[in-house]
Amino acid sequence: MKLVDVCAFYAPKGGGVRTYVDRKLKAGAALGHEVVVIAPGEQDRVEERGPNARIVWLKSTVFPLDFNYRYFNDVAALYAALDREAPDVVEASSPWRSASLVGEWPGKAPRALIMHADPLSAYAYRWFDGIATRPVIDKAFDRYWRHLRKLDSQFDMIVSASPGLSQRMTGGGLQGIVTNPMGVDPGVFSPTLRDPQMRKGLLELCELPEEATLLIGVGRFAPEKRWPMLVDAVTAAGTRRPVGLVLAGQGRDHKNIERRIAGNPHIRILAPITVRSELARVMASADALVHGCEAETFCMVAAEASASGLPLIAPDEGGAADQARAKGGWIYESANAAAAAETIVEYAIARECGLDGPRAEIAPPRTMDDHFAELFATYEALLRPRRRAA
Repeated sequence: MKLVDVCAFYAPKGGGVRTYVDRKLKAGAALGHEVVVIAPGEQDRVEERGPNARIVWLKSTVFPLDFNYRYFNDVAALYAALDREAPDVVEASSPWRSASLVGEWPGKAPRALIMHADPLSAYAYRWFDGIATRPVIDKAFDRYWRHLRKLDSQFDMIVSASPGLSQRMTGGGLQGIVTNPMGVDPGVFSPTLRDPQMRKGLLELCELPEEATLLIGVGRFAPEKRWPMLVDAVTAAGTRRPVGLVLAGQGRDHKNIERRIAGNPHIRILAPITVRSELARVMASADALVHGCEAETFCMVAAEASASGLPLIAPDEGGAADQARAKGGWIYESANAAAAAETIVEYAIARECGLDGPRAEIAPPRTMDDHFAELFATYEALLRPRRRAA
């Protein structure tokens, strides 16, 4: 099978989408498939990624809201690339304009939309939840729901990575939802990487003793991640229990987070960690992951933390919530710093009493390769009737 992924948000300095696509290139080839990614780039070129795997970069315009990305501004060039590749299956990796372009491409190949983003939760609900009810917000953003329903009619399936997102999209009138949770990079994250000396050093960095609770937050420094809210929550929790927080990430909200920390010695922003194996060591050496974003479609960070043996402290909506509930984690009301603080205190007390759960998962964690094996099997089942008809 030949799969072509039209991926508008694949970029050299990309985040989760790039990690996902890079693994798909390897997993597809290992399963005997050919995987081609068409991405917007600085110039037209082809980047070989090994047997049956490559990236076709199309010269494209810089995305004005984030200079790390570009967007497909030459529709004819995109369609010509799709025609040349003659895929068996086409994916779109963004619910925005690129998905519409794939939906309207005149080729005959079946197509799937991978929901790497949940714009309603990341923006509309985050902005207006305290002002209006969800039905009112949905009605105000009905244009976006109409857009999704149109994509639903153009695509053979829409792949969702979490039950919560699937339920919400189905409730919005979409019919082609397929739930396929993602997973972690195999062989990277493990409880065996826990390093007591590293934990001690991180607590010393937070000016706390070894018996204190060490939380870690990992992810982009962006508004939807709600890092300032978590800083407030940890600061409040720290008045009742010795709690430290280290943040691993980078992004445009860095200065805002620093201002909110306001010199609190128990909260530190680590230097960017670019090597995955080092992130795995740091993560395994913490006591729990704390997460603030209720708009995650899957929440790779939560999966990596679970694979590292960490309990999860998460908001009550989104992909992080789905994983925390499945793992018996600690849940608090989304976007509520006071509720998050109370939950952090509850966790700290449980940890002090030895009731925070096992350091390792009972079963091996689901990996990205598990996800891709299931995804490619779904595509093969989609193609089977067409092949018989041909």
